[in-house]
Amino acid sequence: MKNSFTILLLLLICVSCATPTVVNIIGPNDSDLSCKELSSEIASANQYADTAQAAKKMNSPHNIGAIIFFIPGMGVTMKNVEEATVAANKRAVHLNKLKNKKNC
Repeated sequence: MKNSFTILLLLLICVSCATPTVVNIIGPNDSDLSCKELSSEIASANQYADTAQAAKKMNSPHNIGAIIFFIPGMGVTMKNVEEATVAANKRAVHLNKLKNKKNC
């Protein structure tokens, strides 16, 4: 019983931290993308930013778990959310510049 509780507690601690994806601002093939592909990548970058902002909400299960079991994890999550949002927004700006250069 004690081992089961310990495993469950460790699992809860590990799951309690949200880790939104931090995208690369400049991709290796960005300049080779077509106008349609650039638009798709911009939409994808915006989706990453939206997902990161959704991870910031305090009523989500992973944030509640972080508050209850692992308070430092909450701080790491918030830092990661900001980092992911900034990177996604910078990627969208970069892709829009490429789109303007190609006269899309």
